[in-house]
Order: sequence, then C-alpha cells, then structure tokens
Amino acid sequence: MQSAQLVLALLIAVAALVTIARRLGIAYPIFLVIGGLALGLVPGTPRVGIDPDLIFLVVLPPLLYIASFSTPLRSLRANLGSIGSLAIGLVVASALAAAAAAHTLMPGMPWAVAIALGAIVAPPDEIAATAIAARLAVPRRIVTILEGESLLNDATALTIYGIAIAVAVGGAFRPSTGVLTFAGALVGGTAIGLAVGFVIGQVRERIEDTPVEITISLLTPYAAFLPAQQLGASGVIATVAAGLYLGRRASHMGGPDVRLTGRAVWETLTFLLNGIVFIVTGLEVPLLLRDLAPATAARLVGIGIVVSLVLVAVRTLWIFPTSYLACRLRPETRPTRLFAQSLVLSWSGMRGVVSLAVVLALPPTLPEGGPYPAREALLIVTLTVIVFTLLGQGLTLPWLIRSLRLGADPELGQEEADARQQMIDSATRRIEQLYPVWPGHRPLLDRLRDTYEHRSEHVERQRDATGAGEEDREIIEHCEIQRTVIDAEREALLRLRADGAIDDDVLRALERELDLEERRIDA
Repeated sequence: MQSAQLVLALLIAVAALVTIARRLGIAYPIFLVIGGLALGLVPGTPRVGIDPDLIFLVVLPPLLYIASFSTPLRSLRANLGSIGSLAIGLVVASALAAAAAAHTLMPGMPWAVAIALGAIVAPPDEIAATAIAARLAVPRRIVTILEGESLLNDATALTIYGIAIAVAVGGAFRPSTGVLTFAGALVGGTAIGLAVGFVIGQVRERIEDTPVEITISLLTPYAAFLPAQQLGASGVIATVAAGLYLGRRASHMGGPDVRLTGRAVWETLTFLLNGIVFIVTGLEVPLLLRDLAPATAARLVGIGIVVSLVLVAVRTLWIFPTSYLACRLRPETRPTRLFAQSLVLSWSGMRGVVSLAVVLALPPTLPEGGPYPAREALLIVTLTVIVFTLLGQGLTLPWLIRSLRLGADPELGQEEADARQQMIDSATRRIEQLYPVWPGHRPLLDRLRDTYEHRSEHVERQRDATGAGEEDREIIEHCEIQRTVIDAEREALLRLRADGAIDDDVLRALERELDLEERRIDA
C-alpha cells in the first residue's frame, strides 16, 4: 500500500511541477530535478527504493523505442558520420577521461571501478536538450545529431561498463576481446532488432483492431530488448533498430485511429516515465547525502562536479576539431554557421535516464560475497553529474541558443509547402476524374474542388512569404473561424446530452469526429 501511495504522490508531483515548468518556460526535465531536490530536503521525506531492473529493463526500452521510431531516417543517414563520432569515439574518450579524474581524486579506487564510473556518466541524454530545442528556433541538424547520438551512444557505454564490471569482480581484460564484444553486441543487436521489427510489422499489417495494435506496439521494445540481452547482444541497439524499421513502415501499419490513439498513448507513457525518472533523480541526491558525514558528502559532490567539468571539456575538445575536419574532407556537407552549431552541440551534453539506470544496477556485492567497491561513492558522483549537467547546462542552453540566433532551417518550410502543393494537385486531379463517375453528386465535388483551390492559394502565399517567421494572417483567421464553428457543434452535443436526447456513447462518437477535425486544423 505504501508503494502505491508513493507512486501516486510522485505522479501528482510530476503533474504539478511540469505545469509550473511550462508556465515559467523551463524544460520540464530540468524543473523536475529541481523539484526533486527541493522535496528531498524536506524533513521526513521517505526514501524512494528503486529496483535497478525497474529502470534498466522496464523504463529504458520504451524510451529508446519511441525516440528511434520518431527519428527521421533521412536526416539520420545524412549526419551518420557526426553521430557515429559522438556515439563511439566521444563516449570512449569521455569514459576514459572521467575514469582518470575519478581515480586521481579517489586514489584508492581500482581502475576497473573508475572506468565503470566513466562508462556510466559518458552517454548524454537528449531529452532535456530536445525539450529546449522544441521551444526555440534551431537547425534540424542539431536536433538530429543529438537524437542520433543519444540512440546509439548507450550501446558503447554499456559495453565499456560490462567489461569494467567483469574486470572489477575478478575477470581479465584484453583489448581484442573488448573490440570483439562491442562488434558482436552491435551486429547481433541490429540483426535481432530488424528481425523483431519485420515480424511485428507483418503482424500489424494483417490486423485491424486498435486496442490490440496499441498493445503490440507497447510490447515491441521489450520484444527486441530482452532477447538481445539474453543472447549477449546489445538490447539498446536491438530496440533502436526495431524502432527505426517500424517508424519507417508506420504509414502501412494500421489506420488513422491506430495512429491517433497510438500517438496519444505513447506521449502519455513517455511523459510519465521521464517525469518519474527525473524527479527521482533530484530526490535521491539529498536523501543519499543525508546518511553521510558532511565532510564526506561535500568531498563526493565536489568530485562529481569536477567529473562534470571534465566531461564538458572533453565534449568541447572533441566536437570542434571533428566538425571542422569533417567539413574539410567533405566541403559539401558544411552547415551554415559551423562554429555556432558546434558550440550548441558542445553545451548540450546533459546526462539523464541511462546514467541513472546503470548506476542503480551496480551490484551491491561481489560474487564471493564482499561489498562492491566504492558503490556508494559511484552513486553520489553519478547523481551529482546528472544534476549538475541538467541544471548548469540545461538552464543556460536556452540563453546560448537565443544569443547565437541560429534560426530554424528555411528549407524545411519549403519542403512542407512543396509537399502540400503536391497533395493538393493529386486531390484536384482525382476530383476531376470523379465528375463522370458520380454525376449526381456535382455539388459535393464542386465544394471539394473549391476547398482545394483555396488551399492551393494559401500554399502559394506561404511560399512567397519573405520575413522570417511571417505567418499567413488569412490562414490563422480561417482556422479560428473553423474552431468557432466546431465549438458550436460541441456545445450543441453537450446540450443534447444534458437534455437526455442522446446517450454518452452517441456523444463520444460524434465528439471524436469533431476532435479529429479540430486536430486536422491544428496540424
């Protein structure tokens, strides 16, 4: 009962803090950490006991899956070199640099444990950065690189972590073995993920049942992650591969109802999972420090801050040279304002869910029964890194983006306008073909043709707009008129239900039609 009450209290806190964060214009992951820190300082706050498997096996797969499912594959391929450099090279460099810093500041710490710590804090989490980018005008390239890096860097970090843990508990290490382990995890995970994605895609294309399809989609990340982990491959890569494959085939699986419902379900699920993880991250820090002597707590937090600064420095020193080298080798890929984009990428290395999941999964004892060396220190240092990067970088990243005035990609608006015009032209041609087929329905066809001709005029005005961010005033006014009419229909429905003229099931069916129409207006 107490566990259920605690989960309910956390969900209420998440909802309240996110509402405040959005009113203040702060990315909600950052504000949840602040709220967790504040709650942890309240006397009598209960300790949140988290099963390591809960985050690593229950929370992580769906977050990876939906992130890869919604990642644009074309942009991912176009930036694959930069993403691979960050997801492999930078993670290795970050893990080694963080390990060296931790080993220097804690001389008694074994190298294997220090490298395990480095692997834990090496992979950035894009959730906070993309939440900030979504509210500001940034080039799509930055978002794609951050998303792609976050999808793939976990596999590198977890491979290093697995090897370090094996050595820490008495195993041996050889570089060739490490490379083969990583290659096997990568290839095996990709193969398993694509196989799972293919099978699930075939199943979903053959059924037409919205609840069943949503259930299958919720189980998909586990269907990829768990077998890959059991077979010694990368569950992270398997989940990402399945998500990328099925995301590409989403238009062929299910109908509009499945897509609308699925999107709402997944948005709610990821929001709740991220919310609980970030608030628990903030909550754990003061509760852990409370059990330590002040001098010990201050020393471990200080070490965490130093490790954070090392990670920021390594990321900066990696991104700038590799970005300029890539442009020298392939000048046609050089983005506009390379320095500004590299600066934003360098400052977007916040740590989050993966680091928390892995540090909580540290074994409490060694196989022979002794305590795991420096486990408490690793917990506090990791949580300090997460909180420091989320607050230090996350709170200043919006200011940096605004100061650099990067702006969104103008070609994205052009692509959208071209696609809309192609859709309108196709619909208009089909309407013309329907006149001889349905001669008794000319009024309807005339009305449809007028609608599409009007949309075509709007598209042309959008295409001809000159000022950055200039909006078509007429489109806005038309949308407002349509919403007003829909509101009138909805009020009539509610009156009918209140008068007893219709039942709730009739209201819901008709209200769904209005909701879909209003959603189409807002799209």
